[in-house]
Amino acid sequence: MGAFSQTDGGLECRFMGEVLRIAPWGDDALRVRARPGTALVPGPVDALLPVQDQTARIEIGEDRASITRGRLRAEITLTTRYGADIKREAVIRFLRADTGAELLAETRSHFAGPRTRNFKAIASGSWRLEQQFAAYEGESLWGMGQPQHGCMDLKGVSTTLLQQNAHAVVPFVISSRGYGLLWNNPAVGRAEFARNVTRWTAEATGGLDYWVTAGDTPAQIVRAYVGATGRSPDVPDWVLGFWQCKLRYRTQDELLGIARDYKRRGLPLSCIVIDFFAWTRQGEWKFDPADWPDPKAMVQELRDMGVELMVSIWPTVSASSEHYKTMTERGLLLTTERGIPAVIPFPDKDPFGPGFFTYYDAFNPEARAFHWDIVKRNYLGHGIRHFWLDACEPEMRPAHPENVRTALGNGAEMLCAYPLLHEGAYREGLAQAGAGDGVLLCRSAWAGSQRHGVILWSGDVWSDWDWFRAQIPAGLHAGMAGLGWWTTDIGGFYDGHGGSDAFRELLVRWFEFGVFSPICRLHGFRVPDDVPPPAPGQPVSYGQDTFNIFTNSGGSNEVWSFGKTVEDVLVHLLALRERLRPYLEAAFRHYAQTGDPVMAPLFYHFPDQPALHDRADAYMLGPDLLVAPVLQPGATGRHVALPEGEDWVHAWTGTAHTGGTSPEIDAPWGQIPVFLRAARAKALAPLFETAAT
Repeated sequence: MGAFSQTDGGLECRFMGEVLRIAPWGDDALRVRARPGTALVPGPVDALLPVQDQTARIEIGEDRASITRGRLRAEITLTTRYGADIKREAVIRFLRADTGAELLAETRSHFAGPRTRNFKAIASGSWRLEQQFAAYEGESLWGMGQPQHGCMDLKGVSTTLLQQNAHAVVPFVISSRGYGLLWNNPAVGRAEFARNVTRWTAEATGGLDYWVTAGDTPAQIVRAYVGATGRSPDVPDWVLGFWQCKLRYRTQDELLGIARDYKRRGLPLSCIVIDFFAWTRQGEWKFDPADWPDPKAMVQELRDMGVELMVSIWPTVSASSEHYKTMTERGLLLTTERGIPAVIPFPDKDPFGPGFFTYYDAFNPEARAFHWDIVKRNYLGHGIRHFWLDACEPEMRPAHPENVRTALGNGAEMLCAYPLLHEGAYREGLAQAGAGDGVLLCRSAWAGSQRHGVILWSGDVWSDWDWFRAQIPAGLHAGMAGLGWWTTDIGGFYDGHGGSDAFRELLVRWFEFGVFSPICRLHGFRVPDDVPPPAPGQPVSYGQDTFNIFTNSGGSNEVWSFGKTVEDVLVHLLALRERLRPYLEAAFRHYAQTGDPVMAPLFYHFPDQPALHDRADAYMLGPDLLVAPVLQPGATGRHVALPEGEDWVHAWTGTAHTGGTSPEIDAPWGQIPVFLRAARAKALAPLFETAAT
């Protein structure tokens, strides 16, 4: 009997003690699974949706076999390696079926080993896995979720596959060679896109599982990925307006006072957010009645003003929680492998001070149902349907996933998928409760999170220019990984001082970027108002132990909090955001239908221009607006290199520019450099007619 066979519409290879199966999984796409032994075992979490049509063309020879689905062909060759520890192995190569061009091929980093798919047994009954592919000169790569390294082209980047604050892992990468690869494995590991090899690792896994698709353009590849993992719903219209947030509004009266002030001033406000510590204790998931005596009346007053309310909920559970005993006894909590349910030290409200907490186990359907039932009773019952799912990585300190035990197994095998299941429980619960248009703001996401209508935000980033610059590629990579609902803390989260001239300049430039982002949201942990601003070159001080401020309230963070000059500019920008909403609504509708990101790299719209592959200083917002944020302190203008093949019109002056040129554009506060496609300039020009203050 030969090594190859046709099984369930796919191609199977049994060779050298390994079972390897390649199956069609969507148009122009194939799924690869492998495992030592005699049978494949389903993974703990699957990002891919089921498929109906699994037809493919399969050809089998003695030492070679192939499977073709649309434009993608995979070949398995039984290869002999001279001078190797294991001389024979089955090697996979992916090609364009129509041209025969190689897209991606397995390789070894050394002829002696390890193998292209290297499984190293570990004590838990799973394996440490390395998958190696060839590296190609001139290849550019994008995607992988939301990093903070600031690089647009991922070639040469090594990145962890571990969910962390500000580092959201969606293990889908797109290549300029015309393929996309989803590492369909929720295990903790690493992806390395080196010049000599591409390597994916999983620290602990039950088997290999990845998905490959072929396309002529990045857009075709992104659309295939979104089709395979789930499309986003349509965005509710209010989401496209302005969101007000800070760390933190402490009481119902304080929050309502801010909302009333926005309306009294005639300023647009679509959403106001209650940050953490509105609860009694972590894991009770209810308002503290001393601070929030009548949530239902609060929601109604805000709705009467045309303002939606969002509330922060953490998945953490304190030993002081009224549910802790029940959840412990029913096995609804993450524990350590030694059985102690404590994975993060963090402050709580009652008792006040640092404590040790765990998380509800989102891998346990009973735990998801238990958690949602409490949320439904204590929040949905008051009319609250929008939730800020903070700390949903889950955040662990120290980050030792191999010491975590879930209902499905060891944490190292699956923790990257925690946010997907957590978000899914909320989306399902909202739909069943008749609140399917509820919105989820999340600090982390995994492959397929977009189907749950998730807004990914870029986490607790610092208020400085380096971090600001990093947010542009962060948002672009997120969009390339399917997450079109994306936002950042305008002004950054840490170390912003509202009385500092340096911070005020950064805030204005960040606000300009926020207005031209998919979601426009002002947030931050500002230095208290009574603390003097730092001298130039000196570090920021919060004036006292940050623990006390962190759990109480930082400084003011409303658009009128930074002086009259800044206020006038921000008010002008808010009016601009309102005028942009119909344009953005159409872009979001298109995203829901296709997967095309609302905020996209320039090459996404101009795929035949390799010079754009590493551009992170400008982007397209929707199909017709080219946005070039001001990224340097003290700058009052900048050069903008315009893509070729189009004529462009400067939005603020109406000046025409030829594609392929690099004009220097004046950029006073409030007039971020924006260009319109010439063919759409007449229709879009009215959005920019009001001059900056």
